[in-house]
Amino acid sequence: MPENQKLRVVVTGASRGLGFEVCRQLAHLGHHVVLTAREQARAERAAASVGARIEAAELDVTSVESIAAFAKRLGPIDALVNNAGISLKGFDSSVVSGTLAVNFFGALHVTQALLPLVSDGGNVVMVSSGMGELSVYSSALRAHFLDEALDVDGLVALVDDFASAVATGRHTERGWPTSAYRVSKAALNALTRIVAAKSPRLHVNAVCPGWVRTDMGGSSALRSLEEGASGIVWAATLGAGEPTGGFFRDRKRIPW
Repeated sequence: MPENQKLRVVVTGASRGLGFEVCRQLAHLGHHVVLTAREQARAERAAASVGARIEAAELDVTSVESIAAFAKRLGPIDALVNNAGISLKGFDSSVVSGTLAVNFFGALHVTQALLPLVSDGGNVVMVSSGMGELSVYSSALRAHFLDEALDVDGLVALVDDFASAVATGRHTERGWPTSAYRVSKAALNALTRIVAAKSPRLHVNAVCPGWVRTDMGGSSALRSLEEGASGIVWAATLGAGEPTGGFFRDRKRIPW
């Protein structure tokens, strides 16, 4: 986008932490931000604490009804930041389903609903993690994730295979890591590549903010909110000729 162009940007899961800081930085740059949270009141409180150029909206990324209602009333946008994410303790089928519902399926369904509303040359940002890197997977699973022919249906089937393998206690023998969070972010990265390939009019990228001091990252994390959010803001405001279909940390490409 041209440097002086002011954008309308949707940020999911933005009532606190990294999402809130992304909204704050975007608003400081003069962009109009749609700050979303699962509850309207929570979104309004967060928006009020930032001030101008912030619009509050209710959006539960785990609810197709909420997503559809949000998309219907939204109107045109210039960027979407899929920030909503969770990291649950433990590892069992309920943790897997809960994690995937937000971190992968939430981003998938929001992107599918809002993509037609993103202006030409606009940006879609998947807030990912270095923990989604594929080195911890079996060679067969790595090949599946990186297959250029992989589409959304195939990716959903791959994610469902993980959930099924966990339910039957066979995930390790099938090459999956014992971490729902890792798999959710690997799937999010694959979704980034799929959407980028299908959307040549847009910039679609994944961003790893690093280990950030949030409720999720903990107080021992190495990065401040400001540092973590800066790369996401960069990816949300890319202009013509800028990269697409990549995975970035500190504005530099990193391996899938």
